[in-house]
Amino acid sequence: MENSTNPPYFILTMFVNIGNYRYPTFVLCFLLYTFIISANLVIIVVISREKTLHNDIMYIFIMCLSFNSLYGSAGFIFRFLGDLLSDTHLISRPACFTQIYVIYTYASYELTLLGIMAYDRYVAVCQPLYYHNKMTSKLVSKLVFLAGLYPTFSIAVCVYLAFRLPLCGNKIPKVFCANWPVVKLSCVTTVINNMVGMFVSINTVFLPLAFVLYTYARIFLVCRKRSKEFKGKVIQSCLPHIITFVNYAITVFCDVALSRIDLEDMNPFLAVILSLEFVVIPPILNPLVYGLKLPEIRKLILRMLCSKPDQQIIP
Repeated sequence: MENSTNPPYFILTMFVNIGNYRYPTFVLCFLLYTFIISANLVIIVVISREKTLHNDIMYIFIMCLSFNSLYGSAGFIFRFLGDLLSDTHLISRPACFTQIYVIYTYASYELTLLGIMAYDRYVAVCQPLYYHNKMTSKLVSKLVFLAGLYPTFSIAVCVYLAFRLPLCGNKIPKVFCANWPVVKLSCVTTVINNMVGMFVSINTVFLPLAFVLYTYARIFLVCRKRSKEFKGKVIQSCLPHIITFVNYAITVFCDVALSRIDLEDMNPFLAVILSLEFVVIPPILNPLVYGLKLPEIRKLILRMLCSKPDQQIIP
């Protein structure tokens, strides 16, 4: 305890010195972020304006995913763009823990929303006659509220426990602040942090993933006995969610694996790319998947893009 310190800043050590290539890299990342904002805003605007889509609860969840993508990407990319042009990669202690909270709540919201969407697809496919009776606006409001409430407080507890630890170092081997690398800098035992972190991980990560697998196993059993036309409609409805789920499961696995190994022993470019996948790929892929795979959204986007600016809608 006597040798412990609480550093006022942290050093992000995984930034690679790419010399003058930093400028085209900055432009590329800025364009990617512009696409993330534009694509997700288009999804939000289309769903919020088109009242006919509100009859299918799935589109409300898709809009929530887009909001979450904007939230999570903002918590990372603004800081990352500045670090690309900087020779030093220092981040203050409050800013670091704020970034941890934003990125981890973003990840948790994504998983809980995917779990709710899986239940929605399960009811729509396996219990279609009871869909509108079960998936009422009141129930959906409660599910979305709970999907946000639990991560908000559980991640806050994890961040608080890490914040109060006396630290004997300030080097974080990542391109953004993460909870586990900070905990490993502790000068004292981290048993409580590990126990709480495991509990939160099980409830926030593994339970939603297990629930998604269970619901799709039930959907598969139902489809096996039905006609090809029915199977085609189910695939069209569920494929975007399956792609999103598989993509996010891979990114979560990569992030968990990266947090448990020594990144400094890896190829630095590979380590950076795998770290970025967790916070960049889902916000890019989600609007592409839902905008291109779901015909209702695709038609509305094309209609919105092709409409004349001075065209007036006559009631």
